[in-house]
Amino acid sequence: MIASIAIVVGFKHSISNKVIGFTAHLQITPFDNNQSLEEPPLDTKRDFIKTLSEFTNVKHVQFTAQKGGVLKTNNQIQGVVLKGVGTNYDWTFLRNNLQQGHIPKLSDKKDYEVLISQMLADKLSLKTGDDIRVWFVNNNDTHARGRKFTISGIYNTGLEDFDGNLLIGDLDVVAKLNNWKPGEAGVVEIILNNPELMKQTANNIYHNIPYDLNIVTAVDLYPQIFNWLDLLDMNVVVILVLLMLVAGITMISTLLILIIERTSMVGLLKALGATNKTVGRIFLIRSSYIILKGMLWGNLLGLLFYFVQLKFKIFHLDPESYYVDYVPVELHLPQFLLLNTAILTISLLILMIPTWYINRVSPSRALRYE
Repeated sequence: MIASIAIVVGFKHSISNKVIGFTAHLQITPFDNNQSLEEPPLDTKRDFIKTLSEFTNVKHVQFTAQKGGVLKTNNQIQGVVLKGVGTNYDWTFLRNNLQQGHIPKLSDKKDYEVLISQMLADKLSLKTGDDIRVWFVNNNDTHARGRKFTISGIYNTGLEDFDGNLLIGDLDVVAKLNNWKPGEAGVVEIILNNPELMKQTANNIYHNIPYDLNIVTAVDLYPQIFNWLDLLDMNVVVILVLLMLVAGITMISTLLILIIERTSMVGLLKALGATNKTVGRIFLIRSSYIILKGMLWGNLLGLLFYFVQLKFKIFHLDPESYYVDYVPVELHLPQFLLLNTAILTISLLILMIPTWYINRVSPSRALRYE
């Protein structure tokens, strides 16, 4: 049970953190019916921007924009999305997933640098330091506009939805391609202190931003991924219920064997004046000792698996199917204590069932066949 909870919680947090690493927890965008990658501009100097940091759950505010293009090499063509980021962008997530090279230097306006995924680099035979050319087309342009970039680093997150087409570069490039004014961006991204309050924080901010803007959560942007992760909770419930049924049947059988083996003792105690409740309490105390001993070994083995996997990552997964290359584990003290408390309580309640057999033991018959 400890392994099941640790794996599912670790897997959910690992995948959700990767999605949020690309999109942030919340995004503020202008209301627009356009379903393409072309984003309308948003003035980052508006008054409401300054008030965002005053919300208690807001950790960081950053500006981004994206634009679709075509990356062309000597012998291959690949559709890509350039995500432009500002100088205040939080690079923590991408830095943790950086395989080679370094984070792009956004201060250099003559030689633009970009991050490219390991998936795209392998597909297009690219490496750090290579120059690439990406072609972009605006709605009003009749000719493609090319931009030269230098690959500063290669990242790998295992999320094909992002790694398959995303380049990370300078927001200034996207702004110039879209003919935006200085200080304009496509999206205001908000990183939160407590992701559990994502929906509540989004509602609070929504009532304090101008009418022409909308706010969406990472769950709204990628519902298919988060709905899939939510289904894992049901898997944990099924696993825990099945394990509890198996354990419960084993405990009932064990206690019945203990009672049957000591039927004569039960008859003697009753003959001496002991009540059914008193005799049942004796067997419950003995059974509780067995349960606690089993739980001790179970906790030791479960925690051993948890810490070994957390430290050495000895169990691996196929990243193409699971988005991670190892089994992630995560276990918190409240979960650990709640699980042990629940198991102990349920076990003691289950053990009440075989003690009813004591009520049927007759002292005269039990002592006759001693």
